[in-house]
Amino acid sequence: MTRPLLFCALLLALLSCKKNTHDDPPPVTPPVAPAAAYFPPSGSPAWETIAPATAGWNSAALDTLAPWLQSKNTKAFIILKNGRIAYEKYFGTFSADSNWYWASAGKTATALLAGIAVQEGRLNIDNKVSQYLGTGWTSAPLAKENLITVKHLLTMTSGLDDAVADDDCTTPACLRYRADAGTRWAYHNGAHNKLHDVIEVATGVSYNQYFAQRVRDRIGMNGLWFMSGYNLIYGSTARSAARFGLLLQHMGQWSGTSIADSGWLATQVNSTQALNASYGYLTWLNGKSSFMVPQTQQTFPGALLPQAPADLFAALGKNDQKIYVSRAHGLVVVRLGNAAGGVTLASSGFDNELWGKLRTVIGGW
Repeated sequence: MTRPLLFCALLLALLSCKKNTHDDPPPVTPPVAPAAAYFPPSGSPAWETIAPATAGWNSAALDTLAPWLQSKNTKAFIILKNGRIAYEKYFGTFSADSNWYWASAGKTATALLAGIAVQEGRLNIDNKVSQYLGTGWTSAPLAKENLITVKHLLTMTSGLDDAVADDDCTTPACLRYRADAGTRWAYHNGAHNKLHDVIEVATGVSYNQYFAQRVRDRIGMNGLWFMSGYNLIYGSTARSAARFGLLLQHMGQWSGTSIADSGWLATQVNSTQALNASYGYLTWLNGKSSFMVPQTQQTFPGALLPQAPADLFAALGKNDQKIYVSRAHGLVVVRLGNAAGGVTLASSGFDNELWGKLRTVIGGW
């Protein structure tokens, strides 16, 4: 995603605005959270911590983590253990109150929001996209356009051409036919961007408003969605990103309240199509037998992140914006900052290198 530097300054100003308040969604009775679970309170900077030594971590290995993170252009880094902060570092002038963009890590939040719209009966992912946007939203022949369902946008299998000059572009001329929907996996920002429009049409409210009502305000996040070129991007503090990761860890449940349907989350964080086993609903998956990555049609054997827990799933964004979750190990890990190395759209060499270090710190899996 292209992102002029001025957007960061704009984001800081926008995020200082007061949250929208609107009528709450109907309550849902959730399953009881495990006794060991902890959820930070809303409207308070207080957040319980756990000492790494108490968790049995390798203190000597942990001491080497901050210098390495700083060398990789990191601005914020958080590890939650069962919801409590076990490690939190900020670098340079960045602080716990600083906001940063999520880039494509926000796609995972979009998938969650789509699930909420489905739960409320506002959206059907098996419907064709043109049912919400009208025909002609692509330049594909009508018969081919009508093959594309909302589910295809959630799984990156629209069949629209990702090799256009501007992969972010959402005009019909940029959304051109390449293959029948469901027959080709390709990481395509332009096609994904139309999902925001689908959710707005289905719910009848702005995307920012719906996310604030249904997710952000209910779990104590800050932040908002803002436009950068064709892309709608979320920005927040690192702690808000950690809150979102914690919501995913608990499969849509938050401190005794159901935010999203656990059945939807179970689908979102598992393989949703046979083309790329390591991709769910706009969410990256570890521990599968093979994976694909953006900008190539090659399928690679093995797990996406061999050094990470096999059950890990992740929201991954350009320039190494990361929200990782391992439910088996009670871990949520957040990294925000500039690119750790070369610019990549989602996964990068940083992922595996980081988890190699965390494996030494935490003690393996």
